[in-house]
Amino acid sequence: MTDLGDFSNFSREQADADEGADADTVAETGADAGTDAAADSTTNNGTGSTDDFERVSVDDVGRDRGIGTLSASAGLMVSEDERDTCLKAYVTVSNRTDVRIGSYLVAQYPDGAAGAANQERTSGHADGERLFCRITALEYAQEFQSDDATEIHARRAMRSRGIDEQDYKFMATLDPVAVLYEQDGELRRRMTDRVPKPETVVRQATDATEIKTGLKMPEEGVFLGHLAVGGQKVRTAAEPPTIDYRLKDDYDSGDPLVFRHTLVAGGTGSGKTHAAKNVLRQYLGRTYEMSDGRSPATAVVQFDPQDEYAQMHDDNPDVTAEDETRYEREGIRHGGYDDTVAFVPKVGDATYAASHHRARQVEFTVPFSMVRDNPWLVAGSSLNDNQYGALMELLNRFFRQHGDSGTYREFTSFLDDPGLKEELDESGRVHEATYDAVKRRVFGFNDVFDQDAPALTDQIHEFVRPGGLTVVPTYHISSARAKEAVVLAASSLLIDQKLSNDPRYDRIKDTPLVVGMDEAHNFLTDAESVQARKVISKFTEAAKQGRKERLGLFLITQDPQDIADPVFKQVNTTVVLNLGDEDAIRSVNIPATLESKVPYMEKGQMVVYSPDNSEPVEIIGLSNCLTRHGRD
Repeated sequence: MTDLGDFSNFSREQADADEGADADTVAETGADAGTDAAADSTTNNGTGSTDDFERVSVDDVGRDRGIGTLSASAGLMVSEDERDTCLKAYVTVSNRTDVRIGSYLVAQYPDGAAGAANQERTSGHADGERLFCRITALEYAQEFQSDDATEIHARRAMRSRGIDEQDYKFMATLDPVAVLYEQDGELRRRMTDRVPKPETVVRQATDATEIKTGLKMPEEGVFLGHLAVGGQKVRTAAEPPTIDYRLKDDYDSGDPLVFRHTLVAGGTGSGKTHAAKNVLRQYLGRTYEMSDGRSPATAVVQFDPQDEYAQMHDDNPDVTAEDETRYEREGIRHGGYDDTVAFVPKVGDATYAASHHRARQVEFTVPFSMVRDNPWLVAGSSLNDNQYGALMELLNRFFRQHGDSGTYREFTSFLDDPGLKEELDESGRVHEATYDAVKRRVFGFNDVFDQDAPALTDQIHEFVRPGGLTVVPTYHISSARAKEAVVLAASSLLIDQKLSNDPRYDRIKDTPLVVGMDEAHNFLTDAESVQARKVISKFTEAAKQGRKERLGLFLITQDPQDIADPVFKQVNTTVVLNLGDEDAIRSVNIPATLESKVPYMEKGQMVVYSPDNSEPVEIIGLSNCLTRHGRD
């Protein structure tokens, strides 16, 4: 016995017999029908004329507009509580293959100008108020009450050549984003405060101005990529057909977003370095107004643990003349940047090889005098508060004796004095056990300080150049402790001078500055050590004062969850590429609708969350890097 019930008794012989019987029946019925038809044709009021209906050719009047209409069958509601909002649209059969979750739609309110309806028929949009919304869900609903989850339905579908979609309703759930309206000849947006009428035609948003206004995207600014939905660029009828996504970069509606800080997060192979280079290239050559009225060009200092950013000096050989024409038409800065200098830290016997770029190289060393203002540079990662106080006491005494010319070797010799240890212990200032602990922690920096190269503090005019890109590579340094000391020393110098009311180096204070830091999680991690707390405190204060001092942080990481929360909270623009780790995805604090897409994004796809710039959106970066990228 099978699950097919009566079908289990089926046999080929029985089928043939049934077919023969059916044929006889049809023949008899056809003969009778023919006789009846003949009789009817001769008995029409005795006239001999036939009663056949005359077929009339009928064409549809007008043409379909949009992709469907709003439906009130399940309710039609706009509410202050988004959980109560209910907007659904019926999508016609011919449009169903073109609709995607995340697509943007527009529904016209009925009280537009007198000619709005006619204008909408011809141009696709009208001047009256209209609702700009986004598709959040798609579903098939049954048109008729029937059970299609049966064996008969399934087998019939498996043997048929197609699906009759007219048996089903295709419904799109909409999220109202904004109401668009005209004022003084300009398209504007406001919060959704009206409910549209049932049976209102909904159409796909295809006008660039309409889409940018609906999503609160600026027309001008720093180029990041092109608006996308589901990994596909949004297309319009304009030329170019894509919609560029830009960050505000003027003072008309607040401070430029570069000085409100940017975080680029993405896993290995997601294209985050490619994306970061393209964004930094847009900042090079830009000018910003300072508090004294001057507008110097921006200086960019990029800390580079993988030695990739000095390549921004060179052109990308994969960029064609056609690409360059397109970039120029869209106002995208491109090509190698001549004023790029690799500032190479001299650390021990490490040598720097630079066959992969043609940028000029300048060596520098970190002078021990920088520790006077930042004692935590030699604190290591395990000093407690008591030990850090002892270190401060020892450094202050050392620099009083030797001045700023004191070297690291002189400091270690200073600590080897047994008389100093005994004196501090007897006076109660530093216990002998604490003294020994500090001494152990601060040893091991012989390769970092005071090497055979010009001091960083003697090359400030070369290090920070208005309109220049300075790259600090650390890939050639094998010691993680030495890398950390170099990066924190140089970045702290920039931040201290920017925030100081009495700066020692006016060049830093008076220049708009972007400090880029790749693998930022290695330097700005949240930890309990004194050194970590001091670093986080410094960068947090820098982030808070960035708008006023024209200082922007540009952080790049594959582990955003490891960046200290006080710093993270000051970041206004978050650019998220593919991330596979759940903790990393949750830490970037993007809306849940976009968060679910992050693990599935291809290389170059990004989510941008910048509340002061636009609604959260998905974009696609340029397929080519604007400068040289990658090693042969």
